Amino acid sequence: MSRLDEIFDVMNLAHRGKKCKAMEGLLEEGKEGVEEDAEPHVKDAALISAAQRVEHYEIAAYGSARTFARTLGNDRVAELLQQTLEEEKGADYKLTQLAESAVNMEAVGQSNMETVGQQM
Repeated sequence: MSRLDEIFDVMNLAHRGKKCKAMEGLLEEGKEGVEEDAEPHVKDAALISAAQRVEHYEIAAYGSARTFARTLGNDRVAELLQQTLEEEKGADYKLTQLAESAVNMEAVGQSNMETVGQQM
């Protein structure tokens, strides 16, 4: 948030805009996954999948904003957005490692692939 605050200051923007309906939808899907009646490992796999969808959306948003900032010649804003973009990519990588290291296989071991697919 501090980076975003700095970006708004650099750009002399007071209003941050409206809520993102797409992000709200992704978060709602994740919440629904938590509330599903499923084995714990299947829920874990579904939550990781939901979290990665959020990360991918953020990566797209920050990447696009960074590119616009570069195009406009606003190097400071581009630098701040690049830092956030790298953090989002790092979070996605960690989620992938977690899923591939054990969670997905445990989910498949407790359930069949059709059930796992329905949760994701």
